[in-house]
Amino acid sequence: MRSVIDILDLKVEEIDELIDTALDIIKNPEKYNEKCKNKKLASLFFEPSTRTRLSFEAAMIELGGSVIGFSEANSSSVSKGESVADTAKTISCYADIIAMRHPKEGAPLIASMNASIPVINAGDGGHNHPTQTLADLLTIYREKGGFDNLTVGFCGDLKFGRTVHSLINALSRYKNIKIVLISPEELKLPSYVKKDVLEKNNIEYSETKSLEEVMPQLDILYMTRVQRERFFNEEDYLRLKDSYILEPSKLASAKETLSIMHPLPRVNEISVSIDSDPRACYFKQVLNGKYMRMALILKLLKEAGRI
Repeated sequence: MRSVIDILDLKVEEIDELIDTALDIIKNPEKYNEKCKNKKLASLFFEPSTRTRLSFEAAMIELGGSVIGFSEANSSSVSKGESVADTAKTISCYADIIAMRHPKEGAPLIASMNASIPVINAGDGGHNHPTQTLADLLTIYREKGGFDNLTVGFCGDLKFGRTVHSLINALSRYKNIKIVLISPEELKLPSYVKKDVLEKNNIEYSETKSLEEVMPQLDILYMTRVQRERFFNEEDYLRLKDSYILEPSKLASAKETLSIMHPLPRVNEISVSIDSDPRACYFKQVLNGKYMRMALILKLLKEAGRI
């Protein structure tokens, strides 16, 4: 049974196909109104979420389907000790496709190995978030017209940021991509991502603590929040949480064509005064996420023979 746990589960050609479907959904929404009629999405969120959970649910409803599920672990039998494997087997009896978010890395993979329906990883710990990456890719495509020859700066929490890890993985497959890693020492991109993704694919990259220093080079600035929930030590979080705050003055040297992205939620790392800047793309990302999730649901249900 085909599932999507990691962005690399999708070939470049399949991502292109999903983007084409999403663009067609944007252009001809009425064509898709009943594509998933009488089909059910199980929305299994063991960790808080606004955008991802609601966009999956909106995606299924706009395709003519319905949604079942829960938005916190305490409202499921996991609170009684049920395993992820048993939950997946149970939900397979009720639904046609699963979207799962879980605080533990690998939980959606375990679910996919035990479910008899497709499973989409909606974020697992600090590991992967493939559908956020699909939202990011559609945003980049719509803003830049493609993925080749871009300089992309990732700023903030690069250690725990699953959206960063997933997007770097995805971008590593395109031509002449340059990556700029901007973070404090304690939140640097993990060495395994540098070694297994950037170096393995001969991607040119640099590391710096100064956002201002590299701003003029960037085609895309991908801001992230410092994630309180990933820290073991509150003091470390408080010391690092305001490492980077993007304000209008910091954009003085930026390209007019810069695209500012953020997977959200933001805390204070992007000033609200940036929201009216035409280069701000983070709320476009939110909408693009719904379209790409619609495209992915359609693809997996079709491959599973359920539509």
